[in-house]
Amino acid sequence: MIREGGCSCGEVRYRLTSGPLFVHCCHCLNCQRQTGTAFAINLLIEADRLEIVAGKPQPVGVPRDDGSAQEIFRCPRCQTALYSLYGHPIVAFVRAGTLDEPASVAPDVHIFTRSKLPWVELPESVPAFEVYYDTDALWPADSLERVRALEAR
Repeated sequence: MIREGGCSCGEVRYRLTSGPLFVHCCHCLNCQRQTGTAFAINLLIEADRLEIVAGKPQPVGVPRDDGSAQEIFRCPRCQTALYSLYGHPIVAFVRAGTLDEPASVAPDVHIFTRSKLPWVELPESVPAFEVYYDTDALWPADSLERVRALEAR
């Protein structure tokens, strides 16, 4: 399924040329701070399957609590955060809220629930982890295959 999205002002538009590898709902303190809300929902997708169709997102280096950094790509005009690249830039973390149809995705996992706000209730039907999880154990086989193909390049 091809999905499209963009920033608040419409200057930057993107297209995802395949379904996501996996969808995170992250409750870490970094995501809370960076979004100004309780959690971030990110679609993980191969960076080469994220096509910018209008505008040019601006990378902004953001420090993380663990001392590492990430790049958040924002619209240069309205500053909407569209996606992030972490230490493994072959996979983009696209903000689900920037999709034209954000309800078209749902979290496959809740992560960093140790810092989840106490009033957020997690569904029993979705795996949840205090920190991170074992990707090989949780991701669908086709998603693992897609990432391994990227890593082999």
